[in-house]
Amino acid sequence: MVTIVTGGHFGDEGKGKIVSYLALKDKPDIVARAGVGPNAGHTVYKDGKEFGLRMVPCGFVNESSRLMIGAGVLVNPEVFLEEVDMTGIKDRIFLDKRCAIIEEKHRTEDTSNSFLKEKVGTTGSGCGPANAERANRTVKLAKDIPELEPYLADVPLEVNSAIDAGKEVLLEASQGFGLSLFYGTYPFVTSKDTSASMAAVDIGIGPTKVDKVMVIYKAYTTRVGEGALDTLITEENIDSYPMWKEVLQDAKKKGIDEGTVNETLAEYLGEKGTVTQRRRRIGDFDIELAKYAAMVNGATDIVIACLDKIFPECFKVTEYDKLSDRAKDHVKKIESGIGIKASLISTGPDAMDTIDLREK
Repeated sequence: MVTIVTGGHFGDEGKGKIVSYLALKDKPDIVARAGVGPNAGHTVYKDGKEFGLRMVPCGFVNESSRLMIGAGVLVNPEVFLEEVDMTGIKDRIFLDKRCAIIEEKHRTEDTSNSFLKEKVGTTGSGCGPANAERANRTVKLAKDIPELEPYLADVPLEVNSAIDAGKEVLLEASQGFGLSLFYGTYPFVTSKDTSASMAAVDIGIGPTKVDKVMVIYKAYTTRVGEGALDTLITEENIDSYPMWKEVLQDAKKKGIDEGTVNETLAEYLGEKGTVTQRRRRIGDFDIELAKYAAMVNGATDIVIACLDKIFPECFKVTEYDKLSDRAKDHVKKIESGIGIKASLISTGPDAMDTIDLREK
């Protein structure tokens, strides 16, 4: 069984939490990291401790899983080695010998390029310049870095051998569909495609070997950095969103008032980027983008995350019937708009704060 987990909006959908749940619940033999590189941060909780990961697969929480980083993923050796040490996974993580390496010159270019920094809103991690150099065939590869030698592997061979042996494989992508270089809000996008198909390419498996594609959506839409957010909540339109008026009232009851409606909502919901700590913009659930993302990704399943943030009464609920009526209505609205029933619903930050609606 091969499952790909990818994001359906602009990143920050809660992929890290969902991957950690799947890793603990389904106990995959291999968890493989796809996506761009260390410009995406995933927040995971293990044994009560919070981990902000940029390179290590979030599935590390399952101590029996072997961990892989595919050739399509950019690697910053310093970040990789630091996270391996922090998570204590030295003996079970491997990266493909053909991964491209991010060097200091790439990070410098990323932060000094005015278009990337001021217009696109780059994280400054060096991913864009490194991918550009890879396209020019002049970038260093993992096999060229002595410190990475103990971790090198042929990831496609490892993963495909596991698949052929009937083992469970989980692929975790990064970013979100709206940031795809091909299908996102160009030019405010990342430096490669972010769809499920690209995740399979990153790891080195063919499309016929993929069984499930789980597209994750936050219960509302957020975006960090520049670029369109069609459902942005503002002073001018909040009266059209009764749910958001309630959320705003809850924020102000707790003494949170950041001036603008959107900044107040972001502060109340705790919406800051994992890598940059920049405040995210808040929008109503973008049904049109979600539906298009499900189509292009070939979604077999959808996941709704962060339901508890806008419906606090649902915090840590693990049974669908115990959700409030307004939360159920919101879930049904999303399912109806996309045309796919939710398989998982996240109701809190811990892995097991999850309603699992998959067929047993």
